[in-house]
Amino acid sequence: MRTKLIIILILCSSICFGQQVYSRTVKLMGSRFDISVEAKDSIKGSKYIDTAINEISRIERLISSWDPKSQTSQINRSAGVKPIKVDEELFHLIERALKLSKLTDGAFDISYASMDKVWKFDGSMSEMPSKEAINNSVSKVGYHNIIIDKGNQTVYLKEPGMKIGFGAIGKGYAADKAKALLKDIGVTGGIINASGDLNTWGTQPNGKDWKVAIVNPLNKEKVFSWMPVKNSAVVTSGNYEKYIEFDGILYSHIIDPRTGYPSSGILSVTIFTLTAELADALATSVFVMGVESGLNFINQLKGVECIIVDSENNILTSKNIELETTN
Repeated sequence: MRTKLIIILILCSSICFGQQVYSRTVKLMGSRFDISVEAKDSIKGSKYIDTAINEISRIERLISSWDPKSQTSQINRSAGVKPIKVDEELFHLIERALKLSKLTDGAFDISYASMDKVWKFDGSMSEMPSKEAINNSVSKVGYHNIIIDKGNQTVYLKEPGMKIGFGAIGKGYAADKAKALLKDIGVTGGIINASGDLNTWGTQPNGKDWKVAIVNPLNKEKVFSWMPVKNSAVVTSGNYEKYIEFDGILYSHIIDPRTGYPSSGILSVTIFTLTAELADALATSVFVMGVESGLNFINQLKGVECIIVDSENNILTSKNIELETTN
């Protein structure tokens, strides 16, 4: 799940600064989207928001694995049979996803959609699945078996029954595309918040930076820190509302696609970087890697920062973050 970030907005009068922030909440891609834009009046504000909604809906039609007419569904239906020619946009999204899979040594993998669901997080599980069931659950997962042909612009899943899905990257990508389009048509500032996959640009009408507040995973009424966000993305992932517990260990709904076992040891991960697409993928990856490996990994990436809250509610950060804590 994505835990919604608290967005602190100071709405200024149009008399003082010439623009106001106009916002709308809608359900897109099966999730809540909060879209905020700066505009001189409500008519322009509404038009800008409609433009963002149309772009996000277009992305959903392209990448949805639930829509049988989408190119993603065509790829999945043709697994083990034949390559599928796709639009350039989808091809490059898959190409970037494969690069991230290599970078994270498979901690991020869009073929996770091939995974059998042996873990249930609805309170119905009374014991852990068998090792055999867990191993079998990921037998068709593996980014190495996603074959792309740049010359022909095709995607081929080598193993019958393989599937790809964009649940760990799609909303971030949609937020990025909506932001880019709004900037292109002259919107000077705003926020696209896709259920915690957030992208910002510009400043508030008073010239101050947008700010995000990170909530305490164990007490959502309490903010433990806040940070300015300048023309960049923030993504927070949390497992504190969707997990199971065996022998005193909390297991997250975020499954390691390499092993089939749920991640453990982390309550939430917040990633700060240039795009929501990258932040989205890295948040999932850090959950899978764990605290120590995850922080070491992020510290090697230029332009990426991270806040982790571990299972003991300790706050850990990458090397270049300075938290402004609240009391």
